[in-house]
Amino acid sequence: MKILLMLAGLNAAISIGLGAYGWHNLGDVPEIRDVFMMGSQYQMWHALALVGVGLLVNVGGPRRALLIIATMFQSGIILFSGTLYAFGLINIVPVSGAAPLGGGILILAWLGLALVGVRWKKTHI
Repeated sequence: MKILLMLAGLNAAISIGLGAYGWHNLGDVPEIRDVFMMGSQYQMWHALALVGVGLLVNVGGPRRALLIIATMFQSGIILFSGTLYAFGLINIVPVSGAAPLGGGILILAWLGLALVGVRWKKTHI
């Protein structure tokens, strides 16, 4: 699906750009840089997950379930990585509990993808 591949590309580009910024500009405080870089790494991994989900939709996967999973991946990226980026930039957590909530959503999205794999008929793979 085009929107998922577009989201994947945007997330990957943002991850690379912010990762480069964090590595080169936040080196004075390694703890803050490390948190910021974790946000970049998680965003990239989940951008790749969005590519996979988009491809599964295109090959006839269960569209509704995969779109819910993609929405969960994108929401998790925003909450988890966004919180880590904000902490790295302003040294404040903007919304208490957003990062763990985002991480939990990412875990649930992966479990949802596993469930799709278990329930998908073998003729589709």
